[in-house]
Amino acid sequence: MPKMDILKAPIHQQTRETKLSFDDTSVAFANQSDWQLKKTYFIFAAMNRNWLVKIGTFFIKLFLMLKFPIKGAIKNTIFEHFCGGETIEGCTHTIQQLDKAHIGTILDYSVEGEDSEQSFDETVKEILRTIEKAAQMPAIPFSVFKVTGIASTELLEKAQSTQGLNETETAAFARVRERMDLLCKAAYEHHVRIFVDAEETWIQDTIDRLTYEMMERYNRKECIVWNTYQMYRVESYANLVQATETAVAKGYELGVKLVRGAYMEKERQRAHEMEYADPIHATKEATDQAYNQAVLYFLENRNVISICLGTHNEYSCLLMAEKMKEAGIPVNDAHIWFAQLLGMSDNISFNLAHSGYNVAKYVPYGPVEAVMPYLFRRAEENTSVAGQASREFTLLKKEARRRKRAVRQQLCKSKKTAQQA
Repeated sequence: MPKMDILKAPIHQQTRETKLSFDDTSVAFANQSDWQLKKTYFIFAAMNRNWLVKIGTFFIKLFLMLKFPIKGAIKNTIFEHFCGGETIEGCTHTIQQLDKAHIGTILDYSVEGEDSEQSFDETVKEILRTIEKAAQMPAIPFSVFKVTGIASTELLEKAQSTQGLNETETAAFARVRERMDLLCKAAYEHHVRIFVDAEETWIQDTIDRLTYEMMERYNRKECIVWNTYQMYRVESYANLVQATETAVAKGYELGVKLVRGAYMEKERQRAHEMEYADPIHATKEATDQAYNQAVLYFLENRNVISICLGTHNEYSCLLMAEKMKEAGIPVNDAHIWFAQLLGMSDNISFNLAHSGYNVAKYVPYGPVEAVMPYLFRRAEENTSVAGQASREFTLLKKEARRRKRAVRQQLCKSKKTAQQA
């Protein structure tokens, strides 16, 4: 099935060949002033201490519950670093700054915890606004949503079980499908790619089923709807292969976002409590192998798959870059993207973009209080993922030293010039 490049062109049109390195801090932090670099250094220095993250999280939750006036402090530190703003309009500066580095923005409405029909409909309206914004700005190459933002988790879980839905639940599930269709149809009409995020295994089959319905409907001429595959799941590679075969058989393009996974502790605890097989790979090495195997599978089937590597793993990104070069695939091929979270792994994002690859950052937004669960997870992730905070911290220290040397060299040069004059 031939691909059609109807979608917006990649935001970065260069095709020059630049040696790719994720250690070049002058590129990674080029968008940060000395003051901003110091703030970033402070944030990761704190997150590099597990005990401090736990204490800080506890007191922030307590102070917010007690209505202490700490919003300003949060907004000017971790919120500013990991989020774009409180509204779509408030993200404008972040979008522009990323665009200067040829990095796209994925506006991610990160409000959590609401669970009512009214809140689901409000979330749909907000996601529609992100789609409209993306249609207006080439700097926003994707939209994104979670199905649990537009549907009850309990309903999705029951739909996946063997129990069957009663009349009321069937009507509620029909509304979920309608909401999802509304979002995907809007994306289709505006020629905007849209990610459907992955979630827990006990609702993921339902999410997959809905997402493939949308792909069959809207991915026949261009790759609009993209599903997310958590490669730490034992079944994910087989699911990807099956999804590809189905897409070929039914004549639509498969949109694939590859991630490693986000719910490992929850997944394993539930599997233990309910006495079923752990759905997660036993080791990180097995997850890495599955992820990289999926990258290679894409390269063998890129006539039907568009892919986004949603990863902070340097090796996986380098693997894709090297294989693209071997296959003679342009660095800015419209069907290959890389994505990282705002405020994390800038050494990957900015160096990839500098070398001409298609890169986007997930930019969460929403009221400060409402996105705190997201921020707590980012703090925990940076301490729990082996070496993540340490890697960020090390690169920041390296850049700080580089800038100091540059200042000293400039002073020496100026002094020498003055003496010669």
